[in-house]
Amino acid sequence: MKPIERIAQLHALGKKYAKAKADCEYLKHFRKSKLAILKAQYSQNDSKRSNKACDDLARSHPDYLEVLDGLRIAIEISEAALWELKTSHAGINIWQTQRADERADLKMQNSLT
Repeated sequence: MKPIERIAQLHALGKKYAKAKADCEYLKHFRKSKLAILKAQYSQNDSKRSNKACDDLARSHPDYLEVLDGLRIAIEISEAALWELKTSHAGINIWQTQRADERADLKMQNSLT
């Protein structure tokens, strides 16, 4: 891949990673909100229920488990995007090293003649 194509690829991958990271961070915060909402609902429904019992019920609620599943998927997507970005960047580093080696070889050949 040509360097200019690699730069365009890095740009696109950077946007993809930023979106994935934003989704991941949003879900991390939404998870806390969802837990608080569910705990409040359980507490409101039964004022004699302990805080621990409300927390346990909220954490086992299908809506909360759905958020956790979404967070798992978001983290997976974010990490995959990050490694795509790192791999593409490594491609540029390899290209730079190859070009430097070629220049050093040319310089050595020219100095021998």
